[in-house]
Amino acid sequence: LTDANAALFDPGHNFRGCIPGIHEILRRQGLLQGRWCLDPHEDLSRGQSEEIDRVCRSYPHLADDAFVQEHLDEWLS
Repeated sequence: LTDANAALFDPGHNFRGCIPGIHEILRRQGLLQGRWCLDPHEDLSRGQSEEIDRVCRSYPHLADDAFVQEHLDEWLS
């Protein structure tokens, strides 16, 4: 869990990619159309996307993708 949190919340870059990291997971699940933030310059840190990919592959049991897919249409209607 610590490894997954590090990929999402980006402590290695002083949490600069924290909000974009969360938005990226929500985008991948279909809950958001993008990972935009109020600050247009705020985005994932260098290498953060690859880290998110890695932890998603390494820890699939931490994902709630099936639950989200089951309810996505209901939530977005």
